[in-house]
Amino acid sequence: MKIQLLLFLLLITLSGYSQNKKEALTRELVSAETDRIYDKLVKIRRDIYANPELAGNEKRTQEIIKKYLLDLGIEVKTDTYGHSIIGILNREKKGKKIAWRAEMDALPNGQHGCGHDVHMAIGLGIAEILAKNKESINGTVYFIFQPEEETFVGAKKMIEQGLFSIINPDEIYSLHVTALPVGQIMVKPNEMFAYQKRIRIKLKNELSKEEVKGLTRKMYSSLSRSQLNSKPWEIQHMSDPKIGLMNPNTIFKDYMIVDDKFNIYSEKDELFLETYLYETNQSNLQKIIPKIEQLIGEERYKDKLLSISFIQENPTVVNDEKLTKSAIKTLNGIYGYNLVVPDYGQAPYFNDDFAYFQQKVPGVYFFLGGSNIEKGIVAMNHTPNFNVDEESIKIGVRSFSSLIMERLNDKKLYQKGK
Repeated sequence: MKIQLLLFLLLITLSGYSQNKKEALTRELVSAETDRIYDKLVKIRRDIYANPELAGNEKRTQEIIKKYLLDLGIEVKTDTYGHSIIGILNREKKGKKIAWRAEMDALPNGQHGCGHDVHMAIGLGIAEILAKNKESINGTVYFIFQPEEETFVGAKKMIEQGLFSIINPDEIYSLHVTALPVGQIMVKPNEMFAYQKRIRIKLKNELSKEEVKGLTRKMYSSLSRSQLNSKPWEIQHMSDPKIGLMNPNTIFKDYMIVDDKFNIYSEKDELFLETYLYETNQSNLQKIIPKIEQLIGEERYKDKLLSISFIQENPTVVNDEKLTKSAIKTLNGIYGYNLVVPDYGQAPYFNDDFAYFQQKVPGVYFFLGGSNIEKGIVAMNHTPNFNVDEESIKIGVRSFSSLIMERLNDKKLYQKGK
């Protein structure tokens, strides 16, 4: 009996050792394979960067992505909307279904000054890692390469034209490279950005230039809100460790930013005042129009007011709370607790039409660090000197390949702590 018990205990011990070894090798395998394809991904990123294509014109970019996915043996669909591409891995496998989204278009100035070239390289890298290990993956992975993000219509049009009749993911993920230190990932549950609205005020065309100037100045000063001695409109501070997004005392929370550059024009007997507003608190949005009506009345222009309306109300990225917490736990568990840093605020000015996907499927949107101050690289999106440390490609591929594999297999496959 004692011999049988000893043999049983030895079997358990050896089984545990074998599993731990498998976990370590699996994690190391992802890192090794990421290193192996890194130079290839950098080459693709640089090619796309050198040949930017505007929203609706991503034809060459589509061909590059299509060939890459087909060479990996991934099923490809290109007939959903515009130049979109959907890659499908392990369609027939039972299990969870996960989607990864990357954008394809360049900025209106014909430059990849927002990092979409990096996003595509990361998406292709994840596709290659998972395709090479498809036998050990349970479930299905969808790779969505989406056109026309800069115009905020690509995601919506893909959905309207049948995306979710082709794929049926349980979860969806995406990222955006930005001015965090390279090697860092930032995320939080709920809103990642402030709510962006464009408002139009229509008046009788009976105000002088000075009266219009005074009215817009009053709206700016009365509607704007920020914490004491803070300037959340100075987005260069978003990565500041003392006041940026990663600090609990961040200046990028509880604010309302009014763009002081009003677009003022007239048509016949009507005067139009238009500007953008950025509000962190969703419950305050319904109070904006009544507040403006009150301000106009206080300036004795109530009889001049014809209408006030939002003419642009894009949805904002809202991360699924449960899924986000799970993703943070998984990433930190795999790669150590310095990888994912908490986000305590909401970024102004930017947004992403990934929000439309999140309205249909629980999803998580990450910020990925692309700055390297020592190299003089600052990944502040939509700025003339925008640049990215390409090491962020390696971080993105390694981290999110691991996350997707972990979510698909629904059990720990990686060694913790390193």
